[in-house]
Amino acid sequence: RETVVCWSRSAGRPLGPALGWQDARTAAWCADLTDREPAAAATVRQRTGLSLDPMFSAPKFRSLIDAAVAGGADPGDVAVGTVDSWLVWRLTGQHVSELGNASRTLLLDLASLTWHDELLSLFGIDAKHLPELRPSDASFGVTSTQHGRLRAGVPLVAVLADSHAALYHHGCTTPGTGKATYGTGTSVMSPTTDPRPGPHGIATTVAWHVGDRATYAREGNIVASGSALDWMASTLGAPEGTAGGAYLTALAHEVSDSGGVSFVPAFSGLGAPYWDRAAVGVLVGVSGGTTRGHLARAALDAVAHQVADVVEAMESDGSTRIDTLHADGGATASQLLMQIQADLLARPLEVAGSPAASALGAARLAAEQIGVAPPPTEPGRRVVPRSPDSPDSPGPGHAGQARHAWSQAIARSRGTTVSQANSAPRDETIERNDP
Repeated sequence: RETVVCWSRSAGRPLGPALGWQDARTAAWCADLTDREPAAAATVRQRTGLSLDPMFSAPKFRSLIDAAVAGGADPGDVAVGTVDSWLVWRLTGQHVSELGNASRTLLLDLASLTWHDELLSLFGIDAKHLPELRPSDASFGVTSTQHGRLRAGVPLVAVLADSHAALYHHGCTTPGTGKATYGTGTSVMSPTTDPRPGPHGIATTVAWHVGDRATYAREGNIVASGSALDWMASTLGAPEGTAGGAYLTALAHEVSDSGGVSFVPAFSGLGAPYWDRAAVGVLVGVSGGTTRGHLARAALDAVAHQVADVVEAMESDGSTRIDTLHADGGATASQLLMQIQADLLARPLEVAGSPAASALGAARLAAEQIGVAPPPTEPGRRVVPRSPDSPDSPGPGHAGQARHAWSQAIARSRGTTVSQANSAPRDETIERNDP
């Protein structure tokens, strides 16, 4: 969603590389902005529901526009957009963006659902570069052979961002429901009727706009989940091409817990709920008795602890309670990870039968727009209950100890004490995380 592309309207080609959502090259620029404009972070959060962080799109837009113009591009010919905008343009030739995707740019005012002049001025972006905004169930045009290779005349009747589409697939449309999508990072999301900024470290975003009504959501974005598993698996000698989660799960079954090892995968800082770009990766508690199984288990634990951090932050002000967390994404194939997650959260997980929940959610909305009823149930969906007797899970008697050890590791990652690490996140000042 936050990945951005810059292209030439006339030539139909990119004017530079896409900048991915994990790309933090604009961290210093964001820090300089907060130094020049002390109220910038508060303004951004109040208008957009987001933290002023290089993960989001506006700083990347500015970087790509400046580079394109410096490279000789005609400013009037330069278009930018998130990936949905680029794909729709390639398919139909229309420069448009769906509201849920647009809400991740730091430029969309959640109250009016428009590009906001104050935000455009803050980031130095001219509106002429930006796409037209459309609801999730709008007509996005018909395919053209001018830019793409699909046959002409196929209508585009729905667009959803990936994490938002997963929420839609799970049927999480009301407060009290929620889901976690385990990918390279993890998105934890729960619908809300309140478009105002949520608890510290938690974003408010447009989930979708369907039937003339916007549905909002609280969201916590975790920067490293699947990427952390892949890193640890590679470090432990996994053969190239091996799925990191599966490799680590097999090793972790050799032990009953992490043996006191904690792993914080802050490779490019920490996302929600801390938003601390100065945080660094740490591996603590290693001893002479530490085995590969302990390290593998620590990596799985890290994924689950980060989700627990976000859920706790979401529920901290009493406005949100997720009774059952739905789960999807590649890492849900690890039954061990799902059990660890259920025990740390002290509530059941409902795991999707397919890892492609995002694609299924977008397909569901499109089917509804053309009058095709989606299937009432999803084959393979399973419930993972909290299981206190499982030898491979913390269980309620040990979850508190595990959470405390995790808090200590987070404190080390952030260079603070435990009490400071658990206090209000440092989302007012974004610091550079030098490699």
